[in-house]
Amino acid sequence: MPAAAFHSSICFSSQKPTPESEQQINLLTTKPKIILNKPPLYQQTKASVSLQFKEKILCLEIMGVDSGRALARNPSLHTASLNSIHAIVTFLQSKGIHLKDLGRIFGMCPKILTSDIKSEINPVFNFLSSDLRVPDQNFRKVINKCPRFLISSVRDQLEPALFYLQRLGFKDLHALAYNDPILLVSNVEKTLIPKLDYLVSLGFSRADAIGMVLRCPGLFTFSIENNFKPKFKYFAEEMEGKLQELKEFPQYLAFSLEKRINPRHLEVLQSGVKVALPLMLKSTDEEFRELLRQGTG
Repeated sequence: MPAAAFHSSICFSSQKPTPESEQQINLLTTKPKIILNKPPLYQQTKASVSLQFKEKILCLEIMGVDSGRALARNPSLHTASLNSIHAIVTFLQSKGIHLKDLGRIFGMCPKILTSDIKSEINPVFNFLSSDLRVPDQNFRKVINKCPRFLISSVRDQLEPALFYLQRLGFKDLHALAYNDPILLVSNVEKTLIPKLDYLVSLGFSRADAIGMVLRCPGLFTFSIENNFKPKFKYFAEEMEGKLQELKEFPQYLAFSLEKRINPRHLEVLQSGVKVALPLMLKSTDEEFRELLRQGTG
């Protein structure tokens, strides 16, 4: 049987597996099982359940999903039927998602595999269409960019995040959908507000802090403890920088402290050349060396 046909029969058919497919599934078993003395009916039921589970595992693996990891992250998959998985796959394909995309999408968000199409998944596509004005033919692009859309509640997550971001001044729906969709699946109270408040705590006015996240939306995705604090400490203590510099170039916080900021700063100190913060970090290695060589910046 060709691989494509086998794929179809295992993943997308509710019919009883053929002897040939059973034989291929059984090849997955690495150790022989000891047959216990049980009533025939028990043996048949047990075998049927076991075979169905193997089919489900094989279906996931064929799609490119790490079944062990998926089952660990979404225990509900243990009892999910092959038909329900088939229905979700078919629905996503009807929205323009390609079969080759599903391994990555389900691997990142295995909860999708046990979501309810009508009450959980379809409302997400309605949100993309009506609220973000994403054309149907671009659903695939948006979902591949941020699979977490498919496990985010429209009422409790996506709509509140969009409302908050628009109040801050994020007006470009295209940018939110295609460039920064992670902001829409971020919790407003636990993620977005605390990061804005932290910037204010550094000495920026609220208006300045908002201006910074509008210029560099990635600030909303960085960890306060692992990003903001060490980088700001280095900026203030080692670089003796001024808040105005960060206000004008918030992208500073997006560069690696170990791989970019610290090495470049040390080279600037050794050269004795004064280099503006954006030039110091944004220039290529070749451009940076040339700045130091010419003594300009």
